[in-house]
Amino acid sequence: MQGLKTFILMFVMTIMLMFIGSLIGGRGGMIIALIIAGGMNFFSYWFSDKMVLSMYGAQPLAPEDRVYKITANLAKKANLPMPKVYMINEEQPNAFATGRNPEHAAVAVTRGLADIMTDDELAGVIGHELGHVSHRDILIGTVAATLAGAITYMANIARWAAIFDGSRRRDEEDSSPFVLILVSILAPIGAMLVQMAISRSREYKADDFGAQVSGNPLYLANALRKLQTWTSRIPMDANPATENMFIVSPLAGSKMANLFSTHPSTVERIRRLEEMAR
Repeated sequence: MQGLKTFILMFVMTIMLMFIGSLIGGRGGMIIALIIAGGMNFFSYWFSDKMVLSMYGAQPLAPEDRVYKITANLAKKANLPMPKVYMINEEQPNAFATGRNPEHAAVAVTRGLADIMTDDELAGVIGHELGHVSHRDILIGTVAATLAGAITYMANIARWAAIFDGSRRRDEEDSSPFVLILVSILAPIGAMLVQMAISRSREYKADDFGAQVSGNPLYLANALRKLQTWTSRIPMDANPATENMFIVSPLAGSKMANLFSTHPSTVERIRRLEEMAR
């Protein structure tokens, strides 16, 4: 199922990117867009973990650190390779996993998360992130963010092409500037909807995994309850393209962000975990 989702995601977004390229530059534009999509997928697959960790200034943790020890224990229980463990110097409590596969995975937590969570709650959160590692969900999120960014970039080019060259020829026919403008508006929205649909199913699956590997669904439920409270109070300077990687949206304090969140309702996630415990 995870492999099928990855294929569908890459296929749909690649088609969108090729379509925009064809509107801008005909068949040549379509080929260029396809090359861009392939190159960005390859680059994001191999280097996404380094890019994201660098973006947030993540620092590796020593084996004697509390977070490291909990991660090592859970990875052993889940029969997963030991991931690298990082700390992000942010007050907002949050966490994410990254890396192209379980053998090259990393788990990062913010300073705020380590400060407010008990050991059991921290185990629930890290178990959730190891769920993403186990299911190879990191690849899905990385490809989604990369292609969505490329589609948005191409859509901006299409908009400016419509403004400055409204009668661009394509395959012996004139392309209407209104079509370019419409596509430049709808394409990023479509890419975002694909991200949201995939990301929400990923979160539920990772919650189930975290509940099992930590030993009690209530550990994660209690952690999510704290996260829901604190993320709305403490802002985080997070890149929207990486929102889907975090256990809860780091942009939760924004009302507009809530309308287009890549995460399912935290209340619903807590309800499901409490039902699992019962």
